[in-house]
Amino acid sequence: MPGLFTIQFFEDDRGRSPVEKWMDGDLSDLELAALLSAFEHVLSHQGLNVCGSEWGKQLGEGLFEFRVRHTGEEIDAMFGGEPPGGGRGRVLLRVFCHAYGDKVVLLLNGYDKGEDPSGRRQQREIRLARKRLEEFRQRQGRQRRGRRG
Repeated sequence: MPGLFTIQFFEDDRGRSPVEKWMDGDLSDLELAALLSAFEHVLSHQGLNVCGSEWGKQLGEGLFEFRVRHTGEEIDAMFGGEPPGGGRGRVLLRVFCHAYGDKVVLLLNGYDKGEDPSGRRQQREIRLARKRLEEFRQRQGRQRRGRRG
């Protein structure tokens, strides 16, 4: 479908993806279903434009926050799927992202805000996302210079 954003996972210099590790190891089935549904129905369609809605917030310097506050069933129902049946539960996730290139959204960091809603935790996660974004930008710069030389 034209106009869709590509979701890309940040990888460190060793090829590890911290967001995928978090998704696979730290999230409950309910939270993972919610996050995947939100990626499919919201982030992949709106990209950076989520910041103009309840789904996102601009954090500056190329970083934005993607907010998931609904179960997967609730999200599916919002976008024409089946109405929620039994997947009730509290979901409050944050994923820190960077939009770049030809409609690509890079997932840098994520955490369960419902587990720790403190401002201190939020700031620590934002700092980590900014560090990863800087690492990504440096790697991109090295690759561009390598292609020229």
